[in-house]
Amino acid sequence: MTLMKAAEAARARAYAPYSGIKVGAAVLTADGAVFVGVNVENASYGVTLCAERAALAAAVAAGARDLTAIAVAGPRGTSPCGVCRQTLWELMPRGTVAWIDNRGGLTSSDVATLLPDPFGE
Repeated sequence: MTLMKAAEAARARAYAPYSGIKVGAAVLTADGAVFVGVNVENASYGVTLCAERAALAAAVAAGARDLTAIAVAGPRGTSPCGVCRQTLWELMPRGTVAWIDNRGGLTSSDVATLLPDPFGE
């Protein structure tokens, strides 16, 4: 299964009763392990968890540290938000991010391009 397929499969399990926008993400480690996450919304919007951070947290909780890529699957162009970009920089600064764009195509970028001036440098 490709990383994007894993993200798409995870997306079906998202909890999005407020926005209706379900997102799945899948993180790849250097040794080939894949960890998935989904967005988990909350009535208190500020505590909503994005799929990217859920997948990253699953990887970290399992002890994975050498993260190389993440795929994000949403209903339309769903590039990572600013909070997720900062988290990606912290956990996989040399990684690759891929997402489905507004036309159904695949877009990819390195983390440094998505967040050129990260907090903490």
